[in-house]
Amino acid sequence: MENITIKDKEFELYITSEKIQEAVGGLAARINEELKGENPLFISVLNGSFIFAADLLKKVKIDCGISFIKLASYHGTSSTGDLRTLVGLDEDIRDRSVVIIEDIVDTGNTIVNLVDQLKSMGPSQIKIATLLFKPASYDKDIIIDYKALEVPNDFLVGYGLDYDGLGRNHEHIYSLVST
Repeated sequence: MENITIKDKEFELYITSEKIQEAVGGLAARINEELKGENPLFISVLNGSFIFAADLLKKVKIDCGISFIKLASYHGTSSTGDLRTLVGLDEDIRDRSVVIIEDIVDTGNTIVNLVDQLKSMGPSQIKIATLLFKPASYDKDIIIDYKALEVPNDFLVGYGLDYDGLGRNHEHIYSLVST
């Protein structure tokens, strides 16, 4: 596969679509086993997790629901550190199992903010599922329950991940080429 260019940056193939689907299938199998009988509500964090959420939910065979919340903390290739809730949650989650679906967990700032907001709504438990996990960047105490793939601290695009709003539509994941 060739490299791709998005705006002013070049990216090289990092994770193929086939490897992504294999990892998503493994994650769904764990969720099916561990949350059987819970009827969890999956909360997909937009925009990045929409493709992962769709593929994951196709493989989750237990009774469940899905909702969406939109948060923002990135500008360009770096986190602004300022998290804003853009679209809120309409469902009642009191006494319900909740699974947050993230595209990528790096610093953990988004997770901490979102878990704090959700805890105030009284769920029975909150679990976190992420497609990509950056252990070198993560310094929070919240456990990431379901990690499809661990990746280094590289800037990635594709499969829902973007660079300034572009690149989400690629089926593979690409890594920024250092210059």
